[in-house]
Amino acid sequence: MLFPPLIERKRDGGALTPAEWHNVITGYLGGAVPDYQMAAMLMAIVWRGLEPAELEALMEAMLASGATLDWSGFARPRVDKHSTGGVGDKVSIVLAPLVASCGVAVPMMSGRGLGHTGGTTDKLEAIPGFRTALSLAEVRAQVERIGVAMFGQSDAIAPADRRLYALRDVTGTVPSIPLIAASIMSKKLAEGLSGLVLDVKTGSGAFMAEPAAAVTLARTMVALGEAHGCRTSALVTAMDRPLGRAIGNALEIEETLLALEGQGPDDLMLVTRALAVEMLMLAGTDTDRAAANRRVTEALDSGKALATFRELIAAQGGDPAVIDDPGLLPQANEVELFEAPAAGTVASVDPRPLGLAVVAMGGGRRALGEAIDPSVGFVVSARPGARVARGEPIASVFARDAAGAALGLRALEEAIRFGEPVPQLPLISHRVTATGVETF
Repeated sequence: MLFPPLIERKRDGGALTPAEWHNVITGYLGGAVPDYQMAAMLMAIVWRGLEPAELEALMEAMLASGATLDWSGFARPRVDKHSTGGVGDKVSIVLAPLVASCGVAVPMMSGRGLGHTGGTTDKLEAIPGFRTALSLAEVRAQVERIGVAMFGQSDAIAPADRRLYALRDVTGTVPSIPLIAASIMSKKLAEGLSGLVLDVKTGSGAFMAEPAAAVTLARTMVALGEAHGCRTSALVTAMDRPLGRAIGNALEIEETLLALEGQGPDDLMLVTRALAVEMLMLAGTDTDRAAANRRVTEALDSGKALATFRELIAAQGGDPAVIDDPGLLPQANEVELFEAPAAGTVASVDPRPLGLAVVAMGGGRRALGEAIDPSVGFVVSARPGARVARGEPIASVFARDAAGAALGLRALEEAIRFGEPVPQLPLISHRVTATGVETF
């Protein structure tokens, strides 16, 4: 296969056939297509997009590149959730044990940090000993035993996506609707799910900054899921401000523990509850949204959700003592308060500078395979519209050294703006299903 002509055709707005997409993926996995050529193809897709038949073919080739989870003989409904990524988005870690404690099997495969956004797998690995590298046999056995597994993508499932995911992260080719859709759905459909709920972020801290683009991405993924016999729905949620207060791997695990007790920040709890209800509805556990919401409330209030998370941590080699003593999580060497420079109103909190700063401080990757520091990040108490006094502490920086702390303070100066409040996106704006788009 001569690869440069394929790059040129896509660069110039042409389409590849399904057979050619199959050859592209198998060639890349087999080493015939080097990273630099695949990076050029990815950039061509970013600029030119994919026709529907191309998207289907690319996703099918990525799905077929690996194995799928076998649930033969397993009667319980299996529902997963996936977020397109944001800053402070720890919803998956709350949601998996919460929904599992409501009686639904949750095999949740997650990714690592991508660009300025954090990754669920990285956050879980901030728990001492927690192992995300599970075999497919281990995933099924654990889901049968405790109802939930949270694991990273391995070479067994959609290995083509795993390699492309890492390559996109370091080549500026993340924000593309067809690449995001093919990536997410190839690995999610490999899980053998009964249902899938998508959390599609929009705003300055999301890959889809414009709500219209987020709705388009949601519709694209819902259509791919439904075409493969997996009931799929999506919620479009705001990422024009951080979700919750904690940003950074270990800090977000600590906030997750509060959320599993029903004590998390209001925005985090609202989004988590809405997605949990959506998962229960797809599973058929409840046919009435009010009843599903009551089930979620009972799981939080009774302690069942937190108890399931304790089981999950222990099952995957982590130290469940972090639930009782979050001080066992990695701790930053430097902590600095950020104070309001003057009395006034918080106009906005831009999540993107904070996400980028976490990466620069060592909490994310700037190169393939780079180790990360799980202790770094921010806790931001400032909320858009809030009145603050001069000198009032409104955020904290957690860093591994003085240089990182200084970098974090500069990021907070950029992110937190004062003045007239900027209009915010609705926390949840749309619900997308096979039947169409509705205002939430």
